[in-house]
Amino acid sequence: MDENAAPVRIDPVPEPPYVYHYYLRPRAKVVVKRDLLPSLVVALTTFAFGLPAAYLWSWLAPAQLKIVSPQDGKFYPIGVESYHRLDALMMFVLIGIGAGVITGIATWLLRQRRGPVVMLGMTAGSFAAGWMAQWMGGKLAAGAYPMPASIKPNDTLLVAPALETWWGILAWPLGAALAYGCCAAWNGLDDLGRRLG
Repeated sequence: MDENAAPVRIDPVPEPPYVYHYYLRPRAKVVVKRDLLPSLVVALTTFAFGLPAAYLWSWLAPAQLKIVSPQDGKFYPIGVESYHRLDALMMFVLIGIGAGVITGIATWLLRQRRGPVVMLGMTAGSFAAGWMAQWMGGKLAAGAYPMPASIKPNDTLLVAPALETWWGILAWPLGAALAYGCCAAWNGLDDLGRRLG
């Protein structure tokens, strides 16, 4: 062996290169133009269901037994009949929440149209359906409990249930938006599964 020879440098053996391939799916975009007509159909269909909800409320809501005051001729509830004011409102809210949850899940099942445009149409239709249910429900309840032709002092009569506040109409759109939002959160896909339909 030659003592004057340069030392031999030994490089470490390189490890095999590991190549990772990532398929980057394009980020899903909100489709507005294509979803406008379906969202309008969803809104109008939801609005149409306000009439059955109104009939159901007018059938379930309890009437109040009242007495005619001899002093001023006004109607005053007898005993705990005044609780039926709250009963009528809570019945309306429960019907609205139930209808809203059904509306949200049914709209979510329209897989090809999932997204914020249809959700906004659904929420607007739910709000209009809640308004229709309250307005028409009052008319139907008044028809179910007509007032007598002549009223004398100390008469007792059944007075139709009435909704004294408009806050109840928010139950339907809130229930629908909550159900749709829970379905979207549970889904977890960027396009909410539209491409799979």
